Amino acid sequence: MKSLLKLFFPDQCSACDELLSEGEAFVCTSCRHTLPVTHLHTTTLNPIQKLLYGRTTIHLEASLFYFDKKTRVQQLIHNLKYRRQEQLSPFMGNWLGSQLAEAPAFTAIDCVIPVPLHKSRLRERGYNQVAGFGKAIAHCLNKPYHDAILYRTKATRTQVFLNRVFRGTEVLDSFAVTETASLQGKHILLVDDLITTGGTIEGCALALQQIPDIKLSVAVMAIAQ
Repeated sequence: MKSLLKLFFPDQCSACDELLSEGEAFVCTSCRHTLPVTHLHTTTLNPIQKLLYGRTTIHLEASLFYFDKKTRVQQLIHNLKYRRQEQLSPFMGNWLGSQLAEAPAFTAIDCVIPVPLHKSRLRERGYNQVAGFGKAIAHCLNKPYHDAILYRTKATRTQVFLNRVFRGTEVLDSFAVTETASLQGKHILLVDDLITTGGTIEGCALALQQIPDIKLSVAVMAIAQ
């Protein structure tokens, strides 16, 4: 049955739409070698820290890809968020998580927390596109995954239709935490799909800073150049 389905509905690369060969999954071999992997966790480059300088303190940062419009990375994230290709989330999480597992600094992480969707957006989409990504990273680092502490208090407008300045301020007061005791003094790795203005990360950080003595690090699927 699987062979018959593949005959009539062959799997395509989620980045370039080319047909996948036997043994390939989600992304073709060509794209795996050409996608702009950042390796930020191994360099002295700190674009996320610089983006959020004076707004919040980020201790460690990681991004799987660099992001530009009209590229294969944009298509990957678009397929994940809007074409129900939910399997891409753990795929990218395992890709980045396997790298972070070899980075000594990331052994200091205590837990992984995803940027949450508002309940109305979650109901509409059916899944949080960051959940599989965060769970896969937590598994690679052998750390707990918490998705019930940070939550979104209001549904913001789709960010793609907002200008860059308003995109950064729209989400600042959109997050809260359910409790503060269990994560006191912990080093939290906050995970998201795409970072552009840093407004979402800053909004999450403002909420998480209600937890005493936390450290905050960030890992994302892609960072805009």
